[in-house]
Amino acid sequence: MGERKQYDRTDLLDKAIELFRLRGFNGTSTAELVTDLGVNRKSMYAEFGSKQGLFEAALERYDHKHLTAVLAPVEAPDAGVDAIRSAFAGYASASTGWARGRGCLMCNTAVERGALDAASGRYVAAYLDRITRAFRHALGNAQRSGDIDPATDLGQLAAFFTTALIGVAASIRAEAPPEQIQAACTVATSVLDTHRPTDGS
Repeated sequence: MGERKQYDRTDLLDKAIELFRLRGFNGTSTAELVTDLGVNRKSMYAEFGSKQGLFEAALERYDHKHLTAVLAPVEAPDAGVDAIRSAFAGYASASTGWARGRGCLMCNTAVERGALDAASGRYVAAYLDRITRAFRHALGNAQRSGDIDPATDLGQLAAFFTTALIGVAASIRAEAPPEQIQAACTVATSVLDTHRPTDGS
């Protein structure tokens, strides 16, 4: 029988997520990972193959756990305009909370490594696609329920909300003034009001 692992893989990934989220890939050394994760270098490499392998596993874990929670309002089957407002309100609240200075691991990766590392770029592309599809889904529901004008280009509007949300997440990471982030979220969601059906719709 092989030697029993003295660690839990999920626990290691959750710890790694926070390290990479706070310091970035380049700013987190292998020595820091070994120390902060509480495993020896041999065990870390046996489990993940390399620092890059650990990073990719952390991105996948982040997508399944954290993004699923963040995007829950707009990915819900009955999501609509209120869900979009709720998603931005959640980010606005995060500007004064624990996420301040940390931001979103995927967004951080998009800025730091998306254009430099093909593997990271694939995760970033999937991340952007997921957000856009979530907004498109909520907007489609809203249009069918009569909350969005039938003539609205939902693809363009979903792209706008995706870009706005990424900008907000980056601002949280950069520790922009909370009032600035909250104002940006308010203005972003006010676009929904400009796409309400007209009397003649």
